[in-house]
Amino acid sequence: MAKGPVLFVCVENAGRSQMAEAFAKKHGLIAQSAGTIPSSNVNPIVVQTMLECGIDISNNSPKTLTPEMIERASLVVTMGCSIEEACPRPIVAQMQKKLIEWHLEDPKGKPLDGVRKIRDEIESRSQSFPSQKRFFALCLARSHVQIWACDAINPQAKWLLQSQASSSIP
Repeated sequence: MAKGPVLFVCVENAGRSQMAEAFAKKHGLIAQSAGTIPSSNVNPIVVQTMLECGIDISNNSPKTLTPEMIERASLVVTMGCSIEEACPRPIVAQMQKKLIEWHLEDPKGKPLDGVRKIRDEIESRSQSFPSQKRFFALCLARSHVQIWACDAINPQAKWLLQSQASSSIP
């Protein structure tokens, strides 16, 4: 995989992206998370559900997404939170060449059981990253390939790729 971290992005950086960062790190990846309009703190129910998995994110703070973070990232994973509406166009354009969209529910306002389901989904998707390093490296090595979406929870996932060149990925 490219040298930069996997960057998990959502609007508030208070729930899904915090969990995804923590699980990616647990599975040996370099990861970070950020939000387009960060909250003042991490959702306490998210902190509680992560503690149930033995991961303490209670000292984490939501961070603001910067162009530099996107530039350094080897891959940008958005959580399904319409970042296009909250993000300046140049930042969205910068992400497109290395973007995966995870369509996940927002844990904000959900009861504990609902947040657990979201957490478990994120953990499952995060576990697939180490086994997909070769695929990501191949995609990222070719700047003309854009990763639009994936269902990373399914090992037989159908990847939707759009190529701006006529060559295909071997």
